[in-house]
Amino acid sequence: MLGEALQNGALVERRFETSAIWGKLESLVSFGLMPKTNPSAQTMAAAKAIHADCLVLDAHADVVIESSNKGLLGPDGLSMISPEKLTAGGVGAVVMCIASNWGPRRPASDAKARVMADEKLAAVLATIRDNSESLVLTTSVDEIAAAKNSAKTAVLLGFQNAQSLEGDLNVLDYFYDAGVRVFALVHMGHNDYCDSSRPIYNMKTASYEVTEEHGGLSPLGREAIGRINELKAVVDVSQMSVAATLQTIELSTSPPIASHSNVRAMSDVTRNLSDVEIDAIAEVGGVIHVSAFGPSLVDVSKPAAITAIADIRKRFGLAENYSYPYELYWELPDAETQLEFQTAIMGVIGSGSIDDMIRHIDYIVDRVGVDHVGVGNDFNHGGGRIGGLADASKSLNLTVALLEHGFNAGEISKIWGDNFLRVMAAAES
Repeated sequence: MLGEALQNGALVERRFETSAIWGKLESLVSFGLMPKTNPSAQTMAAAKAIHADCLVLDAHADVVIESSNKGLLGPDGLSMISPEKLTAGGVGAVVMCIASNWGPRRPASDAKARVMADEKLAAVLATIRDNSESLVLTTSVDEIAAAKNSAKTAVLLGFQNAQSLEGDLNVLDYFYDAGVRVFALVHMGHNDYCDSSRPIYNMKTASYEVTEEHGGLSPLGREAIGRINELKAVVDVSQMSVAATLQTIELSTSPPIASHSNVRAMSDVTRNLSDVEIDAIAEVGGVIHVSAFGPSLVDVSKPAAITAIADIRKRFGLAENYSYPYELYWELPDAETQLEFQTAIMGVIGSGSIDDMIRHIDYIVDRVGVDHVGVGNDFNHGGGRIGGLADASKSLNLTVALLEHGFNAGEISKIWGDNFLRVMAAAES
């Protein structure tokens, strides 16, 4: 969800203050303190014990900087993964992602992306330094285990959108040396490295860019995957096109992850993974991390919902085609109109909930097994604020829901962190 669009050939940033919007939207849903059920004292005690014993790892959350869209943060206007919320939620590890916004492919935009990436890197390192009593930077499986043993939250660094490399693959080494261990090449909009699952909308032409530009990975993208492997880092396929995902899986010498992706068969939005991609990731030992991003959790495939969403988008003058139902809300002229649009869409699809996350987890487990699913909430960039999982402080609720659904302690431990650690260990070796 970016507040940027290409208009009259120029990149126009539109950063709306959306805290008021979310404040009003909260009246429509229960941005959850607990799951829908009322677990028994015995269940709660068991869930708390499992939660404390396993490594609760969130594979994807965005780093907050001054220019971050405040409407994507917590209901309190603060980061969903603040040190206090991580501690309250018993989160043992989190991948904080150094992501840069999309921009037109020209040197000025590439440089701007690099500035944002460096700003986020500095911000997360400062956060760790200023909260050393509860946070520690980790770059290996052994260091994550040591953090768990010392009752600190292990912070791993992720990277998203290779536009910030400014065309120089040596910059991958720079970010690796700074601590990054999870690399994703693309976000919204194609770049010089690969195609995105979410083509960018061009306001000048009133149309989306082509569905595929490179047919998956470009030659530069293939080189980038090779270098990430050489660095012994984890390759992340989230937000890639189907072709790019499948090519990356075939090319990578270690198992990849999808750090924040849901199931397209359950929620038909383009950033979600098809069965073919799910099968391919699992076949090489990778892991799909289910996201708490509501619009990619809910079922939008029913004919009545498709018609209603199209009618609403048409009424607000937005493209009837979309990669997820709220897309382009940022192009509406003011906060009140944005609120009206999002309220109308939410009235059709709902906000999503922990129950929806369980449905997606179940689907992956039934299809490819419990060894290939994890959790990557996408906090601070659209994830969270769903029923039962407002932010990191409510992470226990997911453990409760998994336990109530029939998963045992060992399976919950795999879902929360062990599967990710297996992939990271494979990359290291």
